[in-house]
Amino acid sequence: MKVLITGTTRGIGKAIALKFLALNHQVIGIDQNPSSINDTNYTHYQCDIYYDDLPDINDIEILINNAGVQNQNDIDVNLKGTIKVTEKYGFNKSIKSILFNASASARTGAEFPLYVASKGGVVAYMKNVSQRVSKLKATANAISPGGVICELNQHILDSKDLYDKVLNETLLGKWANVEEIAEWAYFITVVNKSMTGEDILIDNGEAIKSNFIW
Repeated sequence: MKVLITGTTRGIGKAIALKFLALNHQVIGIDQNPSSINDTNYTHYQCDIYYDDLPDINDIEILINNAGVQNQNDIDVNLKGTIKVTEKYGFNKSIKSILFNASASARTGAEFPLYVASKGGVVAYMKNVSQRVSKLKATANAISPGGVICELNQHILDSKDLYDKVLNETLLGKWANVEEIAEWAYFITVVNKSMTGEDILIDNGEAIKSNFIW
């Protein structure tokens, strides 16, 4: 399949790109940074999804909106940029699935204010997209990861005190790795044919953890 992924130079986006490439899909990446992926089935466009003009790419079958920032014009990039990408590439005769990378904080509110607002907006926009893209017999869903072992969270991973505290906030006592999130992305966009309009929470039980006092 012809897969377009934003934010492919590190973390979750890169892991998703490598997952699809390993299974011989044609992958196109858009990121504001240069890519280190070396694969004949990979094409990279270096541009900012909100501030730059997006390249013309036809017949996308799977669109994965992964690119995002934290405390850097969150509403513009995470929400408006994602809308810009989706409206340009998502509604075409070849589209089969659209996926949005939101955040557990879209449900809990436990993050920086503009980041939470941007990701909550992504989930709401996904539901709108699912209604419109259904006319093309395609699905649209979101994933909302909690803590993920990646470069963005390096300051927590490097601090035993911080890391112990965040792990203690989960039921399973761990964070997900980027490869697991990539597996979710592949399943939802390729294997799944019937779920649409849903946001999948992948947070090791952080949102549901509750201490019962009697």
